[in-house]
Parts: sequence; structure tokens; C-alpha cells
Amino acid sequence: MQSSLLRTDEELSQIYHRHVKTVYRVCAMFMKNGHDTEDMVQNTFIRLMGDKTCFQSKEHEKAWLIRTATNLCKDYFKSWWRKTVSMRDVEETAVDQAFDVDDTFKKVMELPSKYKTVVYLYYYEGYSTVEIAKLLGKKESTIRSHMHIGRKLLKMEMEGDLT
Repeated sequence: MQSSLLRTDEELSQIYHRHVKTVYRVCAMFMKNGHDTEDMVQNTFIRLMGDKTCFQSKEHEKAWLIRTATNLCKDYFKSWWRKTVSMRDVEETAVDQAFDVDDTFKKVMELPSKYKTVVYLYYYEGYSTVEIAKLLGKKESTIRSHMHIGRKLLKMEMEGDLT
């Protein structure tokens, strides 16, 4: 895609406009707060600015951004500050979402993190289990297991709503 290791402002702008919605959705899945989501999106693209990865395709670029956003969000929750501040002390804010949210999506977002991430990437971003395994740095069998359990949990939740 490019021969130089340095990206121009134009290239960064194109990458941003191509993938910002996907990165936002991935970050929103973890952060559940509009302000923190926007911070993580910004941090993801700042990381891109300083990275020298030469992307082979637009899919490679998208995969790199999803992996980076996921890692940044996970790291955020591991931080010392995050562990010492109770969520009860933080004012509840609504997430200003730039995408449609239906009942199924809400139920997916309520799944435990390891299932939610896999189900989201598979159904909403269109990745295969092999691609998700590479993105998350896990074994394919682990991803398939998480998909199976995630689907079972969703099915139980959906059937519970019908009764």
C-alpha cells in the first residue's frame, strides 16, 4: 500500500475516515461511556501516527486498528487509577452512539467481555473465527468455544424475553 514507513497527513486522514466508525464501536463495547470511548478512539489513532507498520491491505489496516483499540481498552481497565476509583463515584453519562442499537445488539453488549468481543467481531464486523483468533492472539479453538458459549447465553436471554 505504501513504500515509506512514514505516513502523510493525507494517508492518516484516509485511514481515519475509513475506519473511525468501526474503532468507535469496538471501543464503545468496552468503555460503555461516550467520553471514555472517544478518548480510546483518539488514543488508537495517536498510536497509529507513531507506528511504522506497513499495511498490505485495507483489511490489514482495519485488523491492526481493532487489535490496538481492544488492547488500549483492556489496558485502561488494568490501570492503577481505574482500580482505585469506584464507578459509584463517577457521574453516569449517556453514550452518544453514532450507530443504530437494536435489542439484539444490547444483549450482545451485556455478555461477559470474552464472549461479547468474539460475537461482536463475528456478527457485526464480519470476521471469521480464524481471523478473530489472529486479531485477539488466541487459539482458534478458544474462539470457537467462546462463540458457542456466547450463542448459548444469547439464546437463553432471547428465549427468556419471549416468555
